[in-house]
Amino acid sequence: MLLCDDNALLLETLTEVVRAQPDLEVVGTARDDEQALLLARRHQPDLVVLDVRFPGGGHHVARNIAECSPGSRIVAFSAYDDKASVEQMRSAGVHAYVLKGASNRELVEALRRAVGPR
Repeated sequence: MLLCDDNALLLETLTEVVRAQPDLEVVGTARDDEQALLLARRHQPDLVVLDVRFPGGGHHVARNIAECSPGSRIVAFSAYDDKASVEQMRSAGVHAYVLKGASNRELVEALRRAVGPR
């Protein structure tokens, strides 16, 4: 799983939450669009968690990741639940939209659903 958020503290916390799960693995973290695309190309992760307001534009980054790592499922992670943000990310091909206010349990369940059965 590739985790992408420009907030260092949030990214660190998210990484800890995911790494605490025995069935989920973090292959990289990114704080900007260039790093995200580099890591997506290199690791071809099953799942990418992407901040909607990510540098470079969350929807643009989602499209670029889908092009360079077509097997990756993308989960939008956002503090914003307005209709325009959700629709913009869905049109960019994200598989799920999770609010940053979700509990750790809700987040992990959403990530597992997005990855699907293994």
